[in-house]
Amino acid sequence: MKFPLLCLLSFSISIASFAQAKKAETTDQLAGLDSLLNKVLNDQHAAGFAVAVVKGNEVIYSKGFGYRDVEHKKPVTPNTLFAIGSSTKAFTASLLGLLEKNGKLKLDDKATNHLPALRFNNDEMNNQITIRDLMAHRTGLTRYDYSWVLFNTANRDSIISRVKYMAPSAGVRQKWFYNNFMYLAQGMIVEKISGKTWEQNIKEKFFDPLEMTRSNTDLKAFQNDSDAALPYVTVQDSVIKKIDYYNINGMGPAGSINSSVNDMANWLKVWVSGGYYNKKEILPSSYVAEAASAQMVMSGGLPNQHKDVFFSNYGLGWMLSSYRGHYLVEHGGNINGFSANVAFFPTDGIGIVVLTNQNVSQVPDVVTNSIADRILKLKPIDWNGEASARAKTASINEKQIKKNTKKELILNTNPSHPLNNYTGSFENPAYGLVKLTVEKNVVYAVAGDNKLLLKHLHYDVFEPRSVDKNGVVDTTSNKMLFNFVSNNEGKISGLTIQLDTDREPVLFNFKPEVKKLNLKELEDLTGEYSLGQVIVKVSLKGNTLFVFVPGQPEYETENVNGDTFNLKTLNGYSVKFELVPNKKAPSLTFIQPNGTFKALRKN
Repeated sequence: MKFPLLCLLSFSISIASFAQAKKAETTDQLAGLDSLLNKVLNDQHAAGFAVAVVKGNEVIYSKGFGYRDVEHKKPVTPNTLFAIGSSTKAFTASLLGLLEKNGKLKLDDKATNHLPALRFNNDEMNNQITIRDLMAHRTGLTRYDYSWVLFNTANRDSIISRVKYMAPSAGVRQKWFYNNFMYLAQGMIVEKISGKTWEQNIKEKFFDPLEMTRSNTDLKAFQNDSDAALPYVTVQDSVIKKIDYYNINGMGPAGSINSSVNDMANWLKVWVSGGYYNKKEILPSSYVAEAASAQMVMSGGLPNQHKDVFFSNYGLGWMLSSYRGHYLVEHGGNINGFSANVAFFPTDGIGIVVLTNQNVSQVPDVVTNSIADRILKLKPIDWNGEASARAKTASINEKQIKKNTKKELILNTNPSHPLNNYTGSFENPAYGLVKLTVEKNVVYAVAGDNKLLLKHLHYDVFEPRSVDKNGVVDTTSNKMLFNFVSNNEGKISGLTIQLDTDREPVLFNFKPEVKKLNLKELEDLTGEYSLGQVIVKVSLKGNTLFVFVPGQPEYETENVNGDTFNLKTLNGYSVKFELVPNKKAPSLTFIQPNGTFKALRKN
């Protein structure tokens, strides 16, 4: 009777010994990691960062480095909140995966069928682009990021309406172009089908079941958290400077999640396990496999100096590559003052998340790769040293570009107009409205929540300088040049803005200020007007003028500027009234494609 007991004890001891051996092996692999990561912090001149490593269902490493608040020396912890930026995209895409599981849609459905507010540049795009195309960045539309970065709004309908005016750079599924608008569209599809906001869906489907109690999608909640990181940028190669938070609420589905590495470790457990958390299904395993599989080629992905790092594809909210013989699935994130990387190796059961409060930082990639080399037992590469060398080269190149730019300036030139002539509103339908004013002989531009001081360079070309909420001007040179355009009469008719260095400047046309008439002024326009033998009747219903021509329907009008009203149902047709202060309008003129016709008031 003792024999089975001895066998059981022996078996138990073997399991315990095996577990201790595996734990010791992991400890050995991570030995000295703290020292390396502190060196990364110092060499990359970052304010702080946090990292967590998942192996199977366990978190085997979780730690913070540096400061979440540099001025007050408040340290980063594994629970410190960071903005994860575009690492949000895998969450948004996964909501679509759940809708497909529940029979609410298919990923290969036409996108505009589920979101009528989404309209593309032409009917071919409207009829061809599927939800999967949105998820895999294969619509043919390039980023157009300044449209939402400069002209941000909480109104998602307003943002998505701009897509119609975005010209494609390639045919559908011909080329991979990263586009945040397509992830906004996915979030809006979720909202339309579920009847709940994208934010509510993220909380109910992921944050709550995954016990991600620290995570949120709201900037105010982020800012008010007692353990939240402040955003920083590194200037002059090594100076850490605090900047303002950026509210990405309107574009939320593309990148507004704020989280900690401890919370994100739970998200990684889902992907490492094939869709489960604590033995409960969070995502269908079929969707996990599909999302982590190639849906579109991003680039050739040839090896660079490292022959065992290659190929570059995109899944559904994830980027795919071969990392030194191991299949890597990851997605980075950048939003003002924050950078992130969320990565997992599906065949190795390993997940790594790195979050930092440094703008456009190399830290997430350096730390991810350095840890992967250790966990996967690969010969270590000095990723930190390589990143420092790249930063040094970039700094030298930037200084040279500034020198060259100064040489290219045309000296002793002046604007062609008095500064007041550059004021007013300028609009591009794919982007938004820029409003220019003059204050104390200085031109300022306001785009969305952004205020810019325009410094004159030469002729009618100005260089923008950012102005923060305290009125402090950033003296850093900006390549986003403003160039004013004049019409044949010599008046300012528009401006071009160099939004992307690799594309043509974007034209913003001058938009005259619309003068709205009051009710008394509108009443003075009503009455009968003689157009030869035809009597035209103008009436007022509420605050809207209607024009009636015998034998035609009554036309509702829209006041476009003071004395001019468009006929809403007739494109290219309008009426212009002769205005006399405090008197009935003596005449009106029909402006039509075939000419202009004047009608006199009938006494």
